[in-house]
Amino acid sequence: MLFVNDLILSEIIPFLKIKKEKRVISLLNSINRLALNINWNQIIDFQYKCLKTGINGIGIPDLIIAQNAMQNHCAIYSLDKHFKMMKNTINLVNVNGASQ
Repeated sequence: MLFVNDLILSEIIPFLKIKKEKRVISLLNSINRLALNINWNQIIDFQYKCLKTGINGIGIPDLIIAQNAMQNHCAIYSLDKHFKMMKNTINLVNVNGASQ
């Protein structure tokens, strides 16, 4: 199955609206959504681990998306290199997409 969450949609849809990609927006909105249950202490721990191992520039939204995928035992499919960068540091599994 394929899932998204509201954070992912909020990152993608505004750009698609500018490009007038109504069909793509409609398709994205039809995908099953995972609820966000943010554990801020875990986000802080993820950011700390990334910084400690020299992985800089990982934004809080990417950490929240990673946490959401982990909570729901989902793979991440993304062209965003940050997920592959932090994969081993925070024990993120099943990251697919852009190769490094």
